[in-house]
Order: sequence, then structure tokens, then C-alpha cells
Amino acid sequence: MGLFVQDILDILEKIAPASLAESWDNTGLLIGDPNAPVQSLLIALDPVLSLFHEAASRGANVIITHHPALFHPLHSLRTDRPVGSFIAEALRKNIHVIGCHTNLDSTIGGVSDVLARGMQLQGIMPLVAEKTDASKGCGLGRIGNCADSIPPDRCIEQLRKTCNPPWLLEAGPRPAQVNRIAVCGGSCSEFAQTAMEAGADLFITAEVKHSIARWAEEAGFWIIDGGHFATEHLIVDPFRQRLQQEVVQRNSKTEVYAARQQPPLVLVGE
Repeated sequence: MGLFVQDILDILEKIAPASLAESWDNTGLLIGDPNAPVQSLLIALDPVLSLFHEAASRGANVIITHHPALFHPLHSLRTDRPVGSFIAEALRKNIHVIGCHTNLDSTIGGVSDVLARGMQLQGIMPLVAEKTDASKGCGLGRIGNCADSIPPDRCIEQLRKTCNPPWLLEAGPRPAQVNRIAVCGGSCSEFAQTAMEAGADLFITAEVKHSIARWAEEAGFWIIDGGHFATEHLIVDPFRQRLQQEVVQRNSKTEVYAARQQPPLVLVGE
């Protein structure tokens, strides 16, 4: 059975409803035609030009990225600049591009759920719960308990195992033992105080602002910055698997592939 782009949008609405996206976000079909037939799909974190080469090698004519290809309003379409060149290449190659961003962050089984499970937390709950009854269990970030009290070094070891980050940064004092951990994949340092007030001994996120790091020092609260890419990229394969399952349930042989991407920020060598 053949699938159309609209079928993929319907599947995504089941996995990560558009209603869960933040008001400032831009999700859904951003480039392309909902009535076009689907050959195969490529899932990625970031919308970059190299995806088109990989899509061609996979026979994919649909690309789904976590970070939207079109985020801010366009006042011009310059094809000599990154956003414009990405749009132009998608149109040239007739590739349909879908964004699945903060709705994938907030949904059950989304970015922060995968991070929380990687940290082996129990009793996982949203850190900032979605307010609608229909979205019970959804929201930004997650918080849960460790099976036993664990030393800070073991938290760091588990985070490295889960995310394989190229580097880690920390702010605030390390507690003697960690019993409760809050996580929020991507840039969520604004939830640091929420995490502390919810009883977390550690908050794992990315792109921690200078002011938040200073606040953590003064508040005596431990924060780890695991990097934006590392704390979100771990969703790509689980997301691919879920999409593939949904496609199979529709009696389709359409393949779903995960893109090979590396973090854009790396440590400066000697």
C-alpha cells in the first residue's frame, strides 16, 4: 500500500500532536505537497544541506527534522544563505520537509522521556506539565527518582553512556548523593528553579545561560549542561522505530531511515 505525505502527517499527529507544540514554534509540513506519494523517509535532528545527499542515497523524498527548516519569518529568500539554499534544494529535488519540534519534546515517549529513561529514572513525570486533560503525561522536561541514592560521579558516568556528549559543563555544587533527577533535552535552563523546587538534586539540560549558572552557584543547585545536540539526538532512532511501526501497521513497505549527523560544536584541539 502506497503512502502519501498527508499519511505521514497523520501518523505524526498520533505520535506527537501539533497541539503540544509551543506557540512560538513552527511544525508540520514546511516545504512540499501533502498529496505527493512517499518513497521513503529520512529522520534527522537538524535541517542541513548534507541531508539531501543522504536522502538521495536512501531513495527518500520526505525528510523529517526535529529542528524546523523554517523557524523565523522570512523577509527574503536568499539562496546564497543557509535557510534559502536549503529551501531551494528541497524544491529542486522535490523533497518534502516536515518539522516535528516541541511537540516531540513534550509528547509521551519524546525527547525528555528518552533522556530520563537513559538516566534509569523511575516514576517519571513531566517537569512542566501540559495543561490540557487530553495531554495528561505530556509536557516539557521530565523528573524522576533514582532506584537508589547514587554518587554524583555515577550520574555523570550514566549521562556519558546515554548521550555520548563531546563535552559536559556543570554549575553549582555537587550534592553528596543524588536521589531525584530532572532532565530537559535541548535549551531549557529556564526550568532550573522549577527543577529545584520539584525536589531534584540534579538538572540535566543544555545551553545553560550565564545568569542561570550563577544562580545555581548561589542556590546550591547542581546543573549539568550536556550540549544541545547530545541531549536531543538520542531521540532520532526511537522516533524512527516508532514511525516504522506505524508505517508497517498501514500495510506499507515504506522504509524509514535515521540520518547520520554529528554535533556542530566540538572541543578545540591543541
